[in-house]
Amino acid sequence: MTSAMIEVEVVYARPDRQWVWKGVLPAGATVADALLASGLYTAAPELAEDIPAVGVFGEVCALSRPLAGGDRVEVYRRLRLDPREARRLRAARERAATSAPGGGRGR
Repeated sequence: MTSAMIEVEVVYARPDRQWVWKGVLPAGATVADALLASGLYTAAPELAEDIPAVGVFGEVCALSRPLAGGDRVEVYRRLRLDPREARRLRAARERAATSAPGGGRGR
């Protein structure tokens, strides 16, 4: 009797590069199993102790979630800045640029 196997993918993107692993795991494998099998913790040691969040096809899930064949496990990075704060800073820079002498847009 042979065990069923599933093909899965694990992806992680850093600002400087993307990391992708495609592999085969036993049926019933979890997200945590895929992360371990993928070698991600060696490729990105910063994740070994603190994975910010993971998901399957864009849906955040627990490490204990069972995987199905063809699933893509995505490891998400922490935000460097809250999106609202980023918009506020961007607007302030734009206001400063348009109010500076010679920095306004032509009308």
